[in-house]
Amino acid sequence: MKEEKKLGELASTAICGNDISSSVLYVSALAIGFAGQYAWITLLIVAVVLFSFRKIYGEVVGALPLNGGAYNALLNTTSKSMASLAACLTILSYMATAVISANEAMHYLAHLIPSLPIIIATIVILAIFAFLTISGITESAKVAIGIFLFHLVTMVVLIGSIILYIFNIGIENLLANWHRPLTFGSIGMAIFFGFAASMLGISGFESSANFVEEQKKGVFPKTLRNMWIVVSVLNPLIAFLAICVLPIPEIKLYSNALLSQIGLISTGEWLAFIISIDAVLVLSGAVLTSFIGVSGLLERITLDRIMPNFFLKKNKKGSSYRIIILFFLLSVSVLLITKGNVTLLAGVYTLSFLSVMALFVIGNMLLKIKRKRLPRPEKAKWTALIFALVAVTCAIIGNILIVPENPAEPRNVVVFLEYFIPTILFLVIMLNRTTLLKFLINFIQYLFAPIKKAIDNSNLEVPLRRAVVSISRNLQKNINRINQQEFVFFTKGDNVANLNHVMNYIRNNEHTKKIRIVTILKEGEKVAENLETDINVLDRMYPEIDIHFIKLMDKFGPELIDKLSNEWHIPPNFMFIGSPGDRFPYRIEELGGVRLII
Repeated sequence: MKEEKKLGELASTAICGNDISSSVLYVSALAIGFAGQYAWITLLIVAVVLFSFRKIYGEVVGALPLNGGAYNALLNTTSKSMASLAACLTILSYMATAVISANEAMHYLAHLIPSLPIIIATIVILAIFAFLTISGITESAKVAIGIFLFHLVTMVVLIGSIILYIFNIGIENLLANWHRPLTFGSIGMAIFFGFAASMLGISGFESSANFVEEQKKGVFPKTLRNMWIVVSVLNPLIAFLAICVLPIPEIKLYSNALLSQIGLISTGEWLAFIISIDAVLVLSGAVLTSFIGVSGLLERITLDRIMPNFFLKKNKKGSSYRIIILFFLLSVSVLLITKGNVTLLAGVYTLSFLSVMALFVIGNMLLKIKRKRLPRPEKAKWTALIFALVAVTCAIIGNILIVPENPAEPRNVVVFLEYFIPTILFLVIMLNRTTLLKFLINFIQYLFAPIKKAIDNSNLEVPLRRAVVSISRNLQKNINRINQQEFVFFTKGDNVANLNHVMNYIRNNEHTKKIRIVTILKEGEKVAENLETDINVLDRMYPEIDIHFIKLMDKFGPELIDKLSNEWHIPPNFMFIGSPGDRFPYRIEELGGVRLII
């Protein structure tokens, strides 16, 4: 993508900011439902946790500025299967976000248009934003900016109106709420469960990492800062003002449209109307965030052959439209299966999002241990990492322990597993498809063996024999086609232990029968001592993989990678290098997606 078409600070902040800032529409009521008058404290704690995540995301994405978020972090620090787990959770989080946001937006719109068919309208909203994403990210960004700015202005007007209203009526309502008994009895338990529920208020913070390649240089950390400021100011302040205006029982009663209600009380119907319009727009903007974020993630995992290459087809705008259409269809199917009951998706939304945040922390820890030499613009302290991981773990535990108010509704973890298990099974099948195909060939031949023996004894040629042979051949052709993909490792003279690590990783994580080990030499430079001998040893250790040792007189860099990629028909994301040091003249993102392996 050309630099002039990349996203600036405002556009990038708006795309992910619509998601995270839309949380103000529901998280205040949610937090008050659990923590009562202490809800604003739980939301301030969330802001502190989010502050630690600024450095964590800044370090990981600064070191590995490629689309994919937690998936990319784990792919370059651990196994492909672990990275796929992060991808699976992120996809579930985006799917739940898209459906919930679109459905909630239409519920707000139904306050203005009572006859609105919610399910049909939700599908229309999903289709509109799928079309916008297919039209190109820059076009989508323009819509996102308009929604984001309108939302911020609306919130400023609402906050100003409530403050003026409190000046007129006094703080009697706040004092009355302050002495109300808590749902969970003790202050500590109220704050714990309130914090667990309030962590949903930062959903969307991970989105910027999933389209970082579409952002201009230096924009990503600014998006993190801007999102943190918005959520740290709006969410605790709105929760505090809400308990100043309404009794807590009424807040729970109006939980689906709390901001409209306090706008109505503080100022009048005109502000309630504007807030309803704003809610429709910003929740729709969160749908756009989901489409853009999942598009970058699914494109990345498809390039890594976790999903079929069929989905990589792009249109003239550079959008992977098949991925977007797939996500749209999945979202609609979930909407129809749940019949618009977004409560059933809450467990998926909560646990998948929080799990992604936890995996990102783990990715940062592994980056520090395994990729010490990799340059990064900023570093998160180990104390911040441990604090963030403990906080997210507590939030996950809290959400698992929360019992639904309606006994007929399933627990969060049950609903989460209903969606998580089929998704992870699909990824497991894709990661192990050659093994499964070999098993299928052996199974067919095993079943056919007694019949084949009887046919051979009778000297008859029957269609069944031909069918079994044909099926086995086709399955083997598929295995061979999958294994045809070659891989490249660039070495400057790694020892046999490092080279063995490379071979072991590729054998366990990729489908291939051939790898090219390439050393780049300058004029007058010789191959590192023992390198060829070590490669010969590896060739005997891994007889199932054909190792080609190649010496090139050239300069390593983006131009050479692009040249070799075109000549050898090997995408850059199937090329590996060791972790570069501070003196390495190029940034990782300049190498076109080359992966780190040592």
